[in-house]
This record gives sequence, C-alpha cells and structure tokens, in this order.
Amino acid sequence: MSTGRSQQPPVESALSPEDEQLFADYQLHPTAFDELFVKPAVPRDYCRLLVDRLGSMSKREFLDRRALADLVLVNNGITFTVYSDRRETERIFPFDLIPRPICEAEWERLERGLTQRIQALNLFLHDVYHEQHILKEGLIPADLVLQSKGFREEMVGFTPPGGQYLHVVGTDLVRDPGGEFLVLEDNGRSASGVSYVIENRVVMKKVFPQLFEQCRVRRVEDYPRHLWEALSAVAPPGAKDPPCIVLLSPGPYNSAYFDHSFLARHMGIELVFGADLYVDGERVYLRTTRGPEQVDVIYRRINDDYLDPRAFRPDSLLGVPDLMRAYRAGNVTLANAVGTGVADDKAIYPYVEEMIRFYLAESPVLRNVPTYICARPEDRAFVRDHIADLVVKSVNESGGYGMLMGPWATLAERQEYCERIRENPRNYIAQPIVTLSTCPSWTDEGLAPRHVDLRPYIVSGTATWVLPGGLTRTALVKGSLVVNSSQGGGSKDTWVMEPGR
Repeated sequence: MSTGRSQQPPVESALSPEDEQLFADYQLHPTAFDELFVKPAVPRDYCRLLVDRLGSMSKREFLDRRALADLVLVNNGITFTVYSDRRETERIFPFDLIPRPICEAEWERLERGLTQRIQALNLFLHDVYHEQHILKEGLIPADLVLQSKGFREEMVGFTPPGGQYLHVVGTDLVRDPGGEFLVLEDNGRSASGVSYVIENRVVMKKVFPQLFEQCRVRRVEDYPRHLWEALSAVAPPGAKDPPCIVLLSPGPYNSAYFDHSFLARHMGIELVFGADLYVDGERVYLRTTRGPEQVDVIYRRINDDYLDPRAFRPDSLLGVPDLMRAYRAGNVTLANAVGTGVADDKAIYPYVEEMIRFYLAESPVLRNVPTYICARPEDRAFVRDHIADLVVKSVNESGGYGMLMGPWATLAERQEYCERIRENPRNYIAQPIVTLSTCPSWTDEGLAPRHVDLRPYIVSGTATWVLPGGLTRTALVKGSLVVNSSQGGGSKDTWVMEPGR
C-alpha cells in the first residue's frame, strides 16, 4: 500500500578529501617529465609496485605517516643552516615522503657517465698543475684556467698521495622534458648533503617498513664505509695500518655541520677543528688526551683560502698553520686536494666533454647543459641580448646564490646583471632554462608535481664508486626551479629500482 510519500533514492555519502586515495587527484605538470607517471594514472614500468602500494593508501593514512616522519626528523636533529635568515640559524631539513625512483638500467648508464667524468676531471687537474697539455693544444683557453680563483700556484709541480685529486664529488644532474639526464655542474671542492641521503633512508624505513620489504631498493647505508676505504687507500707512504683519518670542520656554525658530524661518527673517525691539529717537522699531529697522534689523512671541509693561514689567508682562524708544508712534503693526504676548485669552476665546466675526449679518447656518456661563457665576446653579446630567457650564474657562488633567473627577474635586475657582466665577464656564465623533471610531492594544497634535481656522490681512492641514487632535492614552491635548501628547497629519498618493481 502506498503511503502517499514519494520514494527517494538512498543518498550516497561522499568520501572526505582525507579518505580519498593518495594519487586520486594528482595532476601532471603540462611540460615536465614526471618521475613516476607516463600519463595520468599510468605509472612508469619500473615503479608500478611502488605506485600501487602508495596509491592504495588514503590521504589520511599518508598524513599520519608524514607526522611520524617529522617526529623522526626532529628526534634525529636533521638540520641545516640558513645564513641569510637572521631569525634563526638552524632548521629541520624539509623532507617529502614520496620517493624518487630510478630504474636499474638507467642508473647503470649514470654510473658509467659519472665515473668517466671524474676520471677526466682528475686527469685534467694533474695536467694543469704539471705539463698543461690541454692548454697548449688550445682545447681550453689558458687564461680561463690560470685566472680561475680555484687555480692554486702552490699545487704546480706537486702530485698528491695516490695521484688522486678528487676523492669526493657531488655532481648535480637534471632531467629535461625529453627524459634525458644532463649535468648541471660538478661540486669538487666540498660536496655536502650525503648525510641527508642516509638519514632520509632511515626515515623511510621507519615510516614504510613493508614497502621496503616489497620493493628491492639498492642500499645507501654503505657510504661511510666506502669513503673510509677510499681515503685509506690514498694514505701517504709509511702511514699506519689502519691510517689515522680525521674530518676537519670549520665548526658548528657552518651550514653543513650536521653533514660533518654525521660522517665522522659513522666513519669512526675524529671530528676536529683547526686548533686540534698542529704541524711539527712537516708532519701533522692531533692533540689527544693520550698525547700527540700523527694524522695520515684529512677529509677537509674547509675551503682552500682558510686551510693554512701561512699559505693562504693570514687572518684565518679555521685552518692549521704550515699544513701546506706537510702536504707538499707528502706526509699527509688532503681530501679533496688543494686546487680542485679549478675543476668545478662554472666557466671550466663547459669543457668537461672535451676533457673526456682529450684524456680518455671516449665519447661523453652524459651531456652538459648548453652554457654560454661570458668571458667570450660572442657569448657575452648573446647573453646580453637574451638575458630575459636565460639563467645567469656567478662562477664561484653556490647554494642558489649569485644567480639571476631571467624570465622571473625584473627589468632593473636584468640591467644590473648586464652591468655586472660588462664589468667582470670572467665571473659569469649563462644557461637556457631547463624545465626540470617533476615528482609528486605533498604540499599545502595536497599532492602536486614539484621540480627536482639529483646529486649523486662519487667516491674515489684507487678505484671509483658511485652511491646508488644520491640526494634528490625538491623545489617546494610551486613553479620554482630552485631546489637548494638555502633557497627553500627540500629533499626526497632516491630509490634505484629493479625493472618491474
């Protein structure tokens, strides 16, 4: 019997945004290469399992995991220093829980290319401090090298123990819209950040223990052991077995001090400051409660200028007087060698592909980003006329400082840089804007693509080893291409994955 009331269909309760699946409304960047997805909702072959497992999680559950990760970061004191911020010195390093995967086959190619690059750079350093064949052949302008701030006359004619100049290098890679990895720059003086790679992995294993059981990801935790072995292999003749290795830091106010203390602790070596060391009879000693101990290898995280007040800056309180005398006598190894800055000078960087051909007689595995050297008149004119479309960089700055992003700069800022280039052209290079690849990242608006780069770490003693993956740095600001932590960037765990995982 009818009741006289119309029958209404049952109302379906809509899911709250927090109960939706993690990738439900993820939108790819319109032009950038996405590290996880080929197209919307279609993952790349090598990370299907990763996407399936993460994608089955609700946003609410993911946020709970983020809260756990933040707690681990705070408890572990994972920090970095921002010199430009007067309000606070140390900050917790921003970390995003969506990992950045790289397939095994692609990683093998990167490994080959990075090893090749370091071999060529090491041969270049030996050459420019000895016979200078590459300069005499005219393949690199001699004045570009000899006028570099990184070139050290004190190293001319001297070969460091083991013949190795570059012991630790962090090479910055970017992936273009076509998916090709390009080399953006080499960091051969003091490559920082590897502690975050290892700590990121610790966090991920605590937050996603089952995911690590299901996905085969190559280890990164062995880095301290590999570094210790590499440095031990280039200890000077007559060194103890095992050699005495120390890490020389400028102190706790340095932006990378967390990196220094982490590595010293995990390598099982002493973290020292300049005042802890002294030179006697052309040998370096560490002051200890047991008396002096001779030092064989110094993994130094102090720039050349501050390393020895008697050889370089006399006002330096960070270094060790007469350290260069002991070094040139062959009684101590410095890693990296003094004078390696000439190899990561941004105006020398465009010639690394030519170095590979010259020294190794091989074709470069990895290409550079196209670069205009403002010391060359034709390049300088091009940069002046097209500065609105280019990134202009000071050759001796790092961390995102001394840089102009032409498309986002004001007219006054572009004019200022044109004047700077006119006054000191040797100090600037320019590159086209590369739309960096993106990776899903959690933001205030939910999951969204954010631009990333990659810094693998290459360790060399008598052999070369590349840390599987490296540090993925993330631009947390929408649309930003600047990934440096000092400029508001964060990081991700980098997973070298087997195909089909």
